[in-house]
Amino acid sequence: MDNIKLEERLDRIENLLLGTKKVLTLEEACDYTGISRSYLYKLTAAGNIPHSKPNGKMIYFDIDRLNQWLLRNDRKSTCEIKKEALNYALNKR
Repeated sequence: MDNIKLEERLDRIENLLLGTKKVLTLEEACDYTGISRSYLYKLTAAGNIPHSKPNGKMIYFDIDRLNQWLLRNDRKSTCEIKKEALNYALNKR
């Protein structure tokens, strides 16, 4: 039974890697983001992640909006911060 689940998961991951889908189911979104099913349900229930429920039951995710959500709150590296500080210091003279 574990082999069947593993094969199903590999098939879903393969489809995601092909980039052919624009809309993901909850299971596919879990595989894509690495977020557990229960936590993803909590995020949707609280309205903290963009999703759609066209018939009020099934949950779907637009892959572009999901990517934007995943990449929010961008953090700069130490190298980027030092470069900006140097540029700021040089331009203030």
